[in-house]
Amino acid sequence: MKKNEIILSNKRKISDKDKCFIIAEAGVNHNGSIKLAKKLIDIAVEAKADAVKFQTFLADEIILKKAPKAKYHIETTGSDKKQSWFDLLKSQEINYEMHKEIIRYCKQKKIIFMSTPYDKKSTDLLDSLGMEIFKIASTDSNNHQLIEYIAKKKKPIILSTAMCNLDEVKKSVKILKKYLKNKFIIMQCTGSYPADSSEANIRVIKSYKKKFNCLVGYSDHVIENNAALGSIALGAKCFEKHITVSKKLKGPDHRASMEKRDFIKIVRDIRDLETALGDGSKKISFSEKNNISKLKKYFVAKENIKKGEKFTKENIVAKRTGGFGISADNYFKLLKKKSNKNYSVNDIIKVNI
Repeated sequence: MKKNEIILSNKRKISDKDKCFIIAEAGVNHNGSIKLAKKLIDIAVEAKADAVKFQTFLADEIILKKAPKAKYHIETTGSDKKQSWFDLLKSQEINYEMHKEIIRYCKQKKIIFMSTPYDKKSTDLLDSLGMEIFKIASTDSNNHQLIEYIAKKKKPIILSTAMCNLDEVKKSVKILKKYLKNKFIIMQCTGSYPADSSEANIRVIKSYKKKFNCLVGYSDHVIENNAALGSIALGAKCFEKHITVSKKLKGPDHRASMEKRDFIKIVRDIRDLETALGDGSKKISFSEKNNISKLKKYFVAKENIKKGEKFTKENIVAKRTGGFGISADNYFKLLKKKSNKNYSVNDIIKVNI
């Protein structure tokens, strides 16, 4: 079986055996401000996320000027009459100099910079700036033209799959496998901002793993933490969550994002859960070793037993002895033995097994 593994320049691995790769999704929550962008990076760093991700696009390349807003855009930024979706996107563009400053700041803070390109020109820009792993948003999960264009860069890809059925995902995965073999990650995602936990459907993570034999993950838009933690337990090796300086800021994604305190907590909870999940190998833990002799049971005489008499289910019983005697798991072996001496009630049985 092929090894699903992505190795980044800082030696951070994304694989089935490594801890989950956590992305702090800054997205467009910088509101066009480099100062706000740096605050988002600081949140990601303080929370100990592996990467912080923005969104790179040119409004002219991705939307018609009269295209209607999505429902959640209207709820968060007002109707088209107040501000068109095109104008909203124009205000959220990141120019070349801002990209360079964000990347410089990420290097300074020792966190991986990522961004989602929404068009070919933005893809080329990010590639020229040395970005080493691409993220493709759910809005382009069936955009085979863009998926192929990015895949041809021969860099790992993370693909979100909201608003898709399985057949659509299959077609996109086929492109990724053609150009990248196993250097990609498929993310379960629900395209609602925020999403209700009843629609998270995180078991898709297991379905993706079985169907595509690839790295899988979860892009979370649920307000509560249940879906996020459940995704880790189901095998997500990449996790993404929107972050914001304040949910009260103007913009489409702030309300579905986590503020600093909550994001720090979810990262910590994920790491604690990973530790609790262990490696799947059943063994006696270090802390248990001192308890075995005190809590496990050993055989004593249930009634008086004479030397030469057979041990039977009637004349022996397992009790806590402090670790002395014959362990209770030797029950069937002990029944084949004869008493080596006289035993009184509750005497610890000592015989060669």
